[in-house]
Amino acid sequence: MPSLIDIRRRIRSVKNTQQITKAMKMVSAAKLRRAQDRTIAARPYGTLLRKVLGNVAAAVANDESAAENPLLARREERRILLVVITGDKGLAGAFNTNLIKAASRFVAEHSGEQITFELIGRKGRDYFRKREVAVSGEAIGLAAKVKYEDTAAIARRAMELFRNQEIDAVYLVYNEFKSVVSQKLTLSRVLPAELPEQANPVDYIFEEPPADMLNILLPKYVEMEFYRALLESAASEHAARMTAMDSATSNAAEMIDKLTLYMNRVRQASITKEIIEVVSGAAAAE
Repeated sequence: MPSLIDIRRRIRSVKNTQQITKAMKMVSAAKLRRAQDRTIAARPYGTLLRKVLGNVAAAVANDESAAENPLLARREERRILLVVITGDKGLAGAFNTNLIKAASRFVAEHSGEQITFELIGRKGRDYFRKREVAVSGEAIGLAAKVKYEDTAAIARRAMELFRNQEIDAVYLVYNEFKSVVSQKLTLSRVLPAELPEQANPVDYIFEEPPADMLNILLPKYVEMEFYRALLESAASEHAARMTAMDSATSNAAEMIDKLTLYMNRVRQASITKEIIEVVSGAAAAE
């Protein structure tokens, strides 16, 4: 049976851990609010961009020159660039683990193809670096402060590889933010680009040739997909960490209650034992 000193030390240790998890929960909640606001604010732009692209796509439906856009070229997917967006830190439940499992499952399902990784986030980089996989690029610290320029640079590099036919397809693996308690693991193909369908057919009059507009809008659309994925991932990471730290704080409180109850029982048993010894000694003296 552990001594009272050992139990008190254990309670003190759990209380210290509880303070840390509670502080991390509060920090994650503050960061989540900012990340959530940025994610929600970016969604209308992406929706409008898809709508405009759909209108342009409808205008160039019968234009052969537009169909020759290199970002629309469909080839047999022999060489694939897999962009994996994980977090830079742990203590976020199964957030990073699920992403890594999804990426590993994708590789297993495409064992006959050549898979090259673009790793965004320290956790994914550290994991796949040990597996000696082909890596096209690495980026650490982007989720701390998501900037369009940073994600656009990665997107442009991927588009350049696709135009030069060094790769045949680009896929994104990330967590899409749904709510504080729900994040959806997402695997989406970015290249070759899929032109959105026109929601409400309208006969637009274009000042510039629609094919030229398509050449301008399509790269912006791909860049926006990368940017949106990183925003969604950052918000999802903070939400997952806040939920994990809230659960850890509750578990710590429960453990403290159990240890306190156990300590009281041990102390009561010790006092009872001492009383019995005193009574037994007095009886023996008589």
